[in-house]
This record gives sequence, C-alpha cells and structure tokens, in this order.
Amino acid sequence: MNILILGSGGREHALSWKISQSPLLKKLFIAPGNAGTESHGQNVALDISDFQAIERFAIKENIDMIIVGPEDPLVKGIHDYFLANEKLKNIKIVGPAKQAAMLEGSKEFAKKFMWENNIPTAAFKSFSKDSYKDACQFLKTMSSPYVLKADGLAAGKGVLILDDYEKACDELSEMFAGKFGAAGSRVVIEQFLEGTELSVFVLTDGNSYVLLPEAKDYKRVGEGDTGLNTGGMGAISPVPFADSTFIQKVKSQIIQPTMEGIKNAGMNYKGFIFFGLISVKGDPFVIEYNVRMGDPEAEVVIPRIKSDLLDLFSGVCEGNLDKKKLELDGRTVSTVMLVSGGYPGLYEKGKPITGHNEVEKSIVFHAGTKIESGQIQTNGGRVMALSSYGKNMKEALERSYDSAGKIQFDGVFFRKDIGFDL
Repeated sequence: MNILILGSGGREHALSWKISQSPLLKKLFIAPGNAGTESHGQNVALDISDFQAIERFAIKENIDMIIVGPEDPLVKGIHDYFLANEKLKNIKIVGPAKQAAMLEGSKEFAKKFMWENNIPTAAFKSFSKDSYKDACQFLKTMSSPYVLKADGLAAGKGVLILDDYEKACDELSEMFAGKFGAAGSRVVIEQFLEGTELSVFVLTDGNSYVLLPEAKDYKRVGEGDTGLNTGGMGAISPVPFADSTFIQKVKSQIIQPTMEGIKNAGMNYKGFIFFGLISVKGDPFVIEYNVRMGDPEAEVVIPRIKSDLLDLFSGVCEGNLDKKKLELDGRTVSTVMLVSGGYPGLYEKGKPITGHNEVEKSIVFHAGTKIESGQIQTNGGRVMALSSYGKNMKEALERSYDSAGKIQFDGVFFRKDIGFDL
C-alpha cells in the first residue's frame, strides 16, 4: 500500500517508525514530516489544512490510505471531503468524519454526549459571551478550584484551573474577549475532580474496537507537576494503578457506552478514540475525548504494539477489525521529552542538535526538528522524545535519561521526574 501520514510531530514519527516495518507497505509519505520521519519515508511539503492540495497529491501518487495525525484536519472534515469526491472515495482515511470529530472539536458537544449516554464525567454548564453574568453566578455555586474550558480547539492551551473566584471571573471575561480566539466564544465551566489522570486508547472501525495500552503523560513544564501546561513533557506505559479491575470499569462504564453512543448517533467513526480519564478513589471519569492518538503518549503506546499496525488500520477502514489480532509487548516504555529553552513560552528555533546519533538504549522520536544545510536543527518547542523499553518503570526511565544526557542543543531542557507520582 502507498500510505500518506499527515502531521509533523513525535506522534507522526512514531507512526512512521512502526508503519515502515509493515510488509504491507509499498511507499510511505509524511506531510510535512520532520527530520526524523525522513528516515522512514519521503517528506512532502503539504499544508495539512489544504484538502485540495492533499487531493492532488493523493491522486498523483496513487495513495491507498491517509492516516491523520493531528485533530485539526479531522475537525475540519477531511474524511467527509474524501468520501464526497468520486475520485477519492476509495482512498481509506484513518480518522473519524466531521460529526464524530466534534467529540474533540467542541467541549460542550462532548459533555452533552457523555451525559446523554450516562458516561461518568464532571458536572458542567456552558456559557457564551452574552451570558457572562450568569456564568459568574454559576461559579458562585461551585467550590474552588474552578475549571474553565474553551469550547473549541485551542492547541491544548484552552483549559484553566483557578483557585480564586474573582480571578476566575476575570479569566472568563478574557476568554470571551478572544484570549483563545474563536475557541473561547463558548466556555464550559465544570466541577473540579480530585484524582490521578491517565489516558486510555482504542482503535475502532465504528462497530468493534481493540484496546491499546494505557499511558500517563506529564503536561506541566516543571518538576513535581508545577508551572505552565505544555503539549507533554513525557509519558509512561503501562500505568501501575490501572490494574485489571480498573480497566474493567473503564470498559464497562466508559468505552462500551461511548461505542453505543457513537452507533446510536450514526457517527462515521474509523480511527483512534483517546479517553482522557481521571481515577477518583478507584473510579474512572472522563475529562475529555480526543479523536486521534495522543502526543507524547503515542511514543510509549506505539512501541508496545507488536502487531502489524498497518494491518490493524486496514481492519479499521474495511470494517473487519474484529478479525484482527492485537499483540502487545509486556515491557514498560518511558518517554522523556527534550524541549527548547523558554518553552512553553517564547523560544528560538534553528538551534543545531548534536549527540542524537550516539543514543543506543532508546528510540529517538523527532518532534520539532528540521534539516537545514544537512544539519538537524530545532524547529519547535518540543524537540525530541526519547522512548526506552525496560523490565520495569525504573529501568525504562534510567535508559531514557541516559539517552537524554547525550543530546545537546542551546537551551535544551527536560523534566527529571517523569513517573514521580507512580
């Protein structure tokens, strides 16, 4: 098969790394890709929001399947665009259609879906700019901390957790005024849940599903989970507290009703479902849905899949996933993310990277990198993910940290306490 992966981060490098091992693969393209994906396929300078450009490329290169990495093209309806075009409808798309992608595209849509399908989640209410005073009144009925979520896509930055009532009202006003652009034109206010977070993933053809390894990622930039939220500073899989009893609760209370809700709503869902969960006294609650693989979770989950991922994707697209076998690696995988100095605030790009060729104990997944004049340079806030296998979490982390110490670029930074709470 000729495959096109859309995206440029660590998730897309992990997908490229795994798919390049498949005997079903004929040719692999990554658009736009990064310095790491280039070693597994051919990078293509395409704008992933330009569906017409993707269409022309797919026809020219006889693409059989498109794997959509990030959420934006899914929320904008790339799956629907291909289905509606006679010349394109036979090209398989891994990723849900637009209606189903609203599970990530709108927090309000997702929360209503959960309530309608009796899926455990925090109590909530949504508000628009016109109902600002009502929103502040609603906040008064809640105890702190206050959780404010921009309804739309805000590049992972649209969630605020605030202890002070006056500050919460001020931030609410700023959100309505455009702090997160159009994403904040509606805001969901929800009850704060105290517990430990983790991510659970399934791959589904819309009827059946396979349960992938769970993971825990670390969003805060500072050690001890302090400082600003990031796209993710590292991850661990498996998650020690997610034992068989807990996972059985996740299946029966969350995954099954989600699948039933998708079917009952007539959603066209072929791809990943990411359940952002929190364990509250041993019971799982849904914080959010994502309609694609997470990042950096992909960098710990994908290395634990022993089966041919491309074969699984074929099962997703052809509706026979229940006939496919999922084999998993029982070892722990840890990922430590190297980031640019200043991230998640202002940072500089174009810093030369050295030492990555000396890494032996880890898989180096590129995230924000580029090749300039034959040299690998930084090209984003999150630069490289170092994923390592180990017989336990301690061994896996030791290998990731050993590898992290070998890679150098100006301002390089990484958290040294991934897994500290496990």
